[in-house]
Amino acid sequence: MNQIDKTTHWQNIDQQHHMHPFTDTADLNARGTRIITKAQGVYIEDSHGKRYIDGMAGLWCVNVGYGRKELADVASRQMMELPYYNNFFQCANAPAIELSQVLADITPDGLNHVFYANSGSEANDTVVRMVRQYWKLKGQPDRSHIISRHNAYHGSTIAGASLGGMAGMHSQGGPMLPNVAHIMQPYWFGEGGDHTPDEFGLIAARALEDKILELGADKVGAFIGEPIQGAGGVIIPPATYWPEIQRICDKYDILLVVDEVICGFGRTGNWFGSDTFDIKPDLMPMAKGMSSGYLPISAVMVGDRVADVLINQCGEFTHGFTYSGHPVCAAVALENIRIIRDEKLVERVRDDIGPYLRKKLASLADHPLVGAVESVGLIAGMPLVSDKKTRKGFEKPGTVGTICRDFCVEHGVIMRACGDRMVMSPPLVISHSEIDEIVEKATAAFDATARKIGKM
Repeated sequence: MNQIDKTTHWQNIDQQHHMHPFTDTADLNARGTRIITKAQGVYIEDSHGKRYIDGMAGLWCVNVGYGRKELADVASRQMMELPYYNNFFQCANAPAIELSQVLADITPDGLNHVFYANSGSEANDTVVRMVRQYWKLKGQPDRSHIISRHNAYHGSTIAGASLGGMAGMHSQGGPMLPNVAHIMQPYWFGEGGDHTPDEFGLIAARALEDKILELGADKVGAFIGEPIQGAGGVIIPPATYWPEIQRICDKYDILLVVDEVICGFGRTGNWFGSDTFDIKPDLMPMAKGMSSGYLPISAVMVGDRVADVLINQCGEFTHGFTYSGHPVCAAVALENIRIIRDEKLVERVRDDIGPYLRKKLASLADHPLVGAVESVGLIAGMPLVSDKKTRKGFEKPGTVGTICRDFCVEHGVIMRACGDRMVMSPPLVISHSEIDEIVEKATAAFDATARKIGKM
């Protein structure tokens, strides 16, 4: 069977049996699925042999790049030694135990305990259980409200989608989890009006205090936020935002949950976004870069004050997953973190390749479609606009972004459209010449988009 026949064969099976995540399946079936068959370094290849440079590191996760033999070898050895056993019933396995120590070492001070899960969604489900049980054990069971932000993303399970602030997700599968409230996002470019970024950062942060007072401080258990909103379009908050959020949480004794699923493991030029923005989390869900996506694993880092209560006052914490602390996944995560450490990828993102990406992306700032270029480390967002001076978007949000995304694929670069914000998050191992290639191909795609909508 030749490659064309193989592709058609796989597409037919896919159409008949496979329901894709976050996909209009009828539209996909009409188009035909793009089937990815190979990957190496920062490149992926489809079943027709077309190669793409992966500007999204898979789904924000392949930090050490594709084809790392070390990770495959570790997985193979662990599968032969202990492929699986659960962490229930007073049991544990060595990789999960050793990973716990390493995670406590690299995360911010005060996060010394780990609860394992399999995805960012499950980690955030765990956060909800922990927050509510913590306050119940503290004799304040009414503190069940959790405050999040509009346009935030914290997963797609009922709890994760409820915590997130995306209306499209809330419209499907409701009702959402009760006692979850949302406040404005710190999106200066789109919502800052005539305020300076620093002014707007304080306004957006103080919306938290307003919501706490509206609900009653004795009813609010936690605030959750991503250091940089990822799926929301790489929304980088103004410098004033996180210090004010921290102050408010401290003032009202609100648990601060920092969702590091995207920002963790070197993405922002520090081990975690919390380091980059000097945030002090009480709970810190993480996933993705934890294993560079090679195997599914996630965790919640639990701060000392929360862990002390849950460990010493709870008795049995009736929560967990069959694959919590899976030995093969934990072994791969350990090796992944070793690679990040030994190859000094965090330092490289901070001092070399992150600044280089920012410098190269600056060439797009004058493009007629690009309203701004925003980046931290190796994560970047660029809003597409109809009017650069007024920062005005398009009449049908998301349409131009989708056009641009498709032109990116056509030109051999994978970028993501979050509405009309084009975002990128390449592997941390990407080279200068590969950054040049991404920017060159992205520029060609932006030009093609501008021509199609009559902006060039």
